[in-house]
Amino acid sequence: MTVILLALGAACCLGLGFVLQQAAAQQAPMKDYLSLRLLLDLVRMPQWVAGIGLMVVGMALGAVALGMGDITLVEPLLATNLLFAMALSRRLTRQRLGRTGWGGLWLLAGGVTAFIVAGRPQGGSRSADHLWQWLIMGLVLGSALTLAAVAKRERVHVSLEAALLGVAAGLIYGLQDALTRISGEHFAAGSWSALLTSWQPYAIVVLGVLALVLVQSAFESAPLRLSLPALTAAQPLAGILCGVGFLGDRLQVTAGALAWEVAGIVAVVAGIVLIGTHPAMPPGAGRTEDVRELQPH
Repeated sequence: MTVILLALGAACCLGLGFVLQQAAAQQAPMKDYLSLRLLLDLVRMPQWVAGIGLMVVGMALGAVALGMGDITLVEPLLATNLLFAMALSRRLTRQRLGRTGWGGLWLLAGGVTAFIVAGRPQGGSRSADHLWQWLIMGLVLGSALTLAAVAKRERVHVSLEAALLGVAAGLIYGLQDALTRISGEHFAAGSWSALLTSWQPYAIVVLGVLALVLVQSAFESAPLRLSLPALTAAQPLAGILCGVGFLGDRLQVTAGALAWEVAGIVAVVAGIVLIGTHPAMPPGAGRTEDVRELQPH
């Protein structure tokens, strides 16, 4: 129960932080798109700093949850950050939920519950096959970088561009969560000395900066509903892949359990899409899609 509460607290902070970040990123100059200069411009905006502060708190709570629980349990719960983003966005836009909104909420909540109850995630010994670990990490990171490269191409439509960047950032965040879990194990085994002499904490920082640039560029280029659902869906999928692939997490593999696990994941993704396309999600201000298409890359 402690792990669940920590993960939900992390999801709350992340969801609220994403809304504040997107509202600020819409005002950033387009010349800094997919550049570290974008972060230098955004750090001058109090609203963005508040959003980043909430995200840092959310990541800290998530790290504690990952240290106490299994990544296959924590990641689906982190996906509920979209519910909290929806709550704040609904308050700002004063839109009713309606059938679409309520349907998305029930699908997301029900999908997370079905996956956890059917899968009964349990921790195990981490894989000793480092080659397999590097292959999975390379697959996740390579996929993220490829999507970012495609999004940067001049002919990609803005809505697809934002979604691709959201998926890329979500994959990196999922990988970052897996490395956070390993870092927690190092700290538990040998305190600060073991942690600081391992490579994972430094990789976490690099991945965090990379994901932040991708996320803010997605927020800057298009409405929140085009990027946040993609990010929210990709992160738990990458985290579960890493958890089962090389962190030693185990899920129930009976026919019935697998059917409910797949149904739960499908329901989560469907709920994320429904919530993300709801009118209550902020459409963004200052740049319409037509204007964005005329901007030079």
